[in-house]
Amino acid sequence: MDPSAYSRTQLIQDVLATVLAFALALGWLRWMDGLAARGKIEPRLSRKIIHIGTGPLFTLCWILFSSASAARLLAALVPLSITIQFVLVGVGRIRDEAAVRAMTRHDDRREILRGPLYYGLVFVVFTLVFWRTTPIGLVALMILCAGDGLADIVGRRLGRTPLPYNHNKTVEGSAAMFLGGWLMSLGMVVVFQAASAFTPPIDLASAPRIIGLISLAATVVESLPLPDVDNLAIGATAAVLGLLLF
Repeated sequence: MDPSAYSRTQLIQDVLATVLAFALALGWLRWMDGLAARGKIEPRLSRKIIHIGTGPLFTLCWILFSSASAARLLAALVPLSITIQFVLVGVGRIRDEAAVRAMTRHDDRREILRGPLYYGLVFVVFTLVFWRTTPIGLVALMILCAGDGLADIVGRRLGRTPLPYNHNKTVEGSAAMFLGGWLMSLGMVVVFQAASAFTPPIDLASAPRIIGLISLAATVVESLPLPDVDNLAIGATAAVLGLLLF
């Protein structure tokens, strides 16, 4: 980071925004860990609630950062630090039974080195590459958070109609994926547009159609039998289409 790129006021603003973003993301994560450890919610549900909630809380904080180009570096420290913690827990360097219970299917710490780790890496990369000046990363992350998370929750609880090409997924789950990703993405885009974050501003009239197409494609990818790497596949699909359509 080049210190000359910052004014003192911008640096203070971005440090405070980083601290707040980290506190919100880690607070949500620890709250879900605690509920799962006490048996208040089942581990698989807590894993998906973490999936759904952490991302939006973090990305909303992007608005609080300054317009300095290096602000994204400080913001990326939030998912990076949490992802490093995931790795340390996954390899056994840190003992955190609450995190293991909340983020794994079978109470095996090594599972954290797959889906949760990829989820964190996607956030780090998209924060650095896209940042808040474009809706591309924002839409991709919201589809990954809300869409993918709701697909699992709705599919397991309300799913009755298996997909013909993947009987482990359901039509109901895929519908939740599409609607959840589309609505969360559209809502975030409206908020960021109102905050004058996008450079240049986007055409909100076309945003529902574009986001709908991206969400639909991501839904198709999520429905495929891609265990453990679905976070990477969904994020990549949404980002590539975002580059083409926005």
